[in-house]
Amino acid sequence: MPATDVASPTAARAARARTQGPDDITEVRTVRVKRGEQPSRAPLTPFQQWAWTRFKDRVQMGPAEALLEENLLKAHMRLRAEEYLAWVMAATFVTAAALAVAGVVLGVLIYLSGTGLTTLVFAVLVGVLIPVGGTGLTNLLLKSTPASNAKRRGVEIDRRIGAAMSFVSAMASADVNIDQIFRDLAQEKIYGAVAEEAAWITRDTELLGVDILSAIRIGANRTPSKRFQDFLQGVVTTATSGGQLKPYFLLKAEQYQRENKLDVMRRTETMGLLAETFVTVVVAFPLFLVIVIAIFAIIGSGGGSLLEILWGIIGAMIPAFQFVFILYMQGLASEV
Repeated sequence: MPATDVASPTAARAARARTQGPDDITEVRTVRVKRGEQPSRAPLTPFQQWAWTRFKDRVQMGPAEALLEENLLKAHMRLRAEEYLAWVMAATFVTAAALAVAGVVLGVLIYLSGTGLTTLVFAVLVGVLIPVGGTGLTNLLLKSTPASNAKRRGVEIDRRIGAAMSFVSAMASADVNIDQIFRDLAQEKIYGAVAEEAAWITRDTELLGVDILSAIRIGANRTPSKRFQDFLQGVVTTATSGGQLKPYFLLKAEQYQRENKLDVMRRTETMGLLAETFVTVVVAFPLFLVIVIAIFAIIGSGGGSLLEILWGIIGAMIPAFQFVFILYMQGLASEV
């Protein structure tokens, strides 16, 4: 995002204000954006606004969530930790109310469908466990979402970092300045999350007035990828120690290309092993089991119960195994 000499009329006038000493000397910097553009905002949705209004006091009574704030930043979820916790509380409250109604209705239906103490106990258990278990699971999933999104972004960065470093090394070979390299990398959307990390570094330098090495250092602390963090820290170390960045970029490009090839080979071997396991566990073993149970049902007693087991294997176990294998193989294939 190249800066211009025209300040946005709606931009924040005090991007950095600092009081120095007893004389109250305040430094004010004008935040500048591209000509004709406005600073981007991250407005809350109506539900998030209601959640913040309703649960703000309760959230602010608790301790500071430094880890959650860090995960939100790494996941590029444009919410403060307090706002996200308020949204989690509101979503959990709504889910608990819906599940409580569903649990009561289902418990009443179970009770009306039978008689006796066993039916009553089962109906009560269903009416209690559904809202309690569902609410706890919802709260756990929502609280772990920022960390999961940050981890997913880290995986995407690691997958694209080899190609991105080839672009960086090519730019460095043409003697392009480091700030221009990150600016051009941010505009190459083909590199996905790596381009997003570069865009944040460019934002710090051109919008917030941070020098390039400080912006890279901040980006190293902000990125969810260990490999990209090592690369950015190496850039700062090489530049501050008087080294040449061009050989460093070329070396890192070769390193990441080699590591990516090894990762692809490892995942391919894993997929081949899983394919052999699939044939054994999901195809051969259930087929053998079905044949044995069918023979016992024909020649032995208790054929009705054995047929129920047989239908359970055919209708539940085999599709479940296939579904799990498909999901796992799809996840591995997407990383190759």
